[in-house]
Amino acid sequence: MIGAGDIGRGWAALAASAGWPVALYDAETAALEHGMREVRARVESLVALRRTDRAEAAAGLRELRQSRSLLTAVQDADWIIEAASEDLAVKQRLLEQIEQVARRAAVITSSAGTLHASQLCARLRRADRLLVARPLTPVELLPLVEVVPGPHTDPDCVEDVRWWLTRLGRAPIVLRREVVGHVVSRLVAAVWRESIQLVLDDVIDVRDLDRAISLGPALGWAAGGPGINARLAAEDEGMSRFVDSLAQRYEGCWASLASWDRLEPGERARFARAVERAYADLTGLRAARDRRLAGLLRMVDEPFEKERFMDNTGEDSA
Repeated sequence: MIGAGDIGRGWAALAASAGWPVALYDAETAALEHGMREVRARVESLVALRRTDRAEAAAGLRELRQSRSLLTAVQDADWIIEAASEDLAVKQRLLEQIEQVARRAAVITSSAGTLHASQLCARLRRADRLLVARPLTPVELLPLVEVVPGPHTDPDCVEDVRWWLTRLGRAPIVLRREVVGHVVSRLVAAVWRESIQLVLDDVIDVRDLDRAISLGPALGWAAGGPGINARLAAEDEGMSRFVDSLAQRYEGCWASLASWDRLEPGERARFARAVERAYADLTGLRAARDRRLAGLLRMVDEPFEKERFMDNTGEDSA
């Protein structure tokens, strides 16, 4: 694991909680030491939330080590996860350094959220070993991971990463091509833009906005996603008629949705103040959020593990 920031710590905690040996490296000594403490705390939290087996977590923590050099971190690794800051030049240099000391057979994934393998591989001799595997945060809790191959990525590397992610209890989705923001960030960006505008227009306050999303469409989408819910809703009338009806229902909303592509500094400040007023007291907030999230995940574990929930042909979708 290269990078001891929030995403790197989450990846490390996830792998360690499954009993996997993990080497954590960061060029900043203070960040590395803090990262090690945080990884251990997150693994213990996963045990408390019943997201992992205590014996496996204990085994993983025994195998967890901090590396003082890039060489010792990656020299024996099959899978190297880069989780440095979202800076193209920084990531390109780091990936070049990783390639120089890694095994030729090692697979390298970047956790980049806005950058693509086609950009990141500029300084690599073997671009076929690189792809993006973008997790959601908190990494150790949310199962979805976007797998985004580059134009030179070896398909076998994609399958290796899918297999490893599945063994970690993740739900990988493979994008067919690179697109700005991948898929999840594009969806989230659309919700964020309209959410911000509704608050700025004084249509709703932040707490009720959170309820509107988390207790409304988010529950239905967590159970099946918009495609499954649409198909079930259209069971009697058929999808063509349903899509016609959906278009007629939402065209008025689509025409009036926020359409800006830049949030001005004054509007950023207004929205930030609104969120701070809504949640001035952070005591217990993260723990409460994580407990609710763990409870939701227990309800959807079976679909993510079996995958047939998303493939009703009776065959494995992998």
